[in-house]
Amino acid sequence: MTKDDRDILEILREELDFIEKGGYGRSVRTPWLQKSIFQDSLSCLNYGYPYRAHPCNECNLIDLVAPVSQTAPIPCHRIPLNETGVTIEDMESADDQPRLEKTVKRWLQTKIVDLELQRASQTTNVNAK
Repeated sequence: MTKDDRDILEILREELDFIEKGGYGRSVRTPWLQKSIFQDSLSCLNYGYPYRAHPCNECNLIDLVAPVSQTAPIPCHRIPLNETGVTIEDMESADDQPRLEKTVKRWLQTKIVDLELQRASQTTNVNAK
């Protein structure tokens, strides 16, 4: 199994940038199609493929999914986005894209800060030895 060799921190930063720039807005060509968080951005290993060329378990985002949900059809939509465990899958059914994007954006900001602090701590611990 080949694992996505991209840095998870960079993936999350790029996803945040994508959302902030309106990347999930309706397409001019297909305004009737709603875009899918993660799947319709470069965060997805299968972005641009008309079929799934790579299994989801090769994606770095899989590490953010609870083990019990890692075999779901779209596991990244099962990432808990807040302390109550709300997921993209839960919010998609409400058909409130602005609220969904706001929640994902908040989760991304928090996760990015957590990863940056974790890496800074690891660097400090290595340098202290």
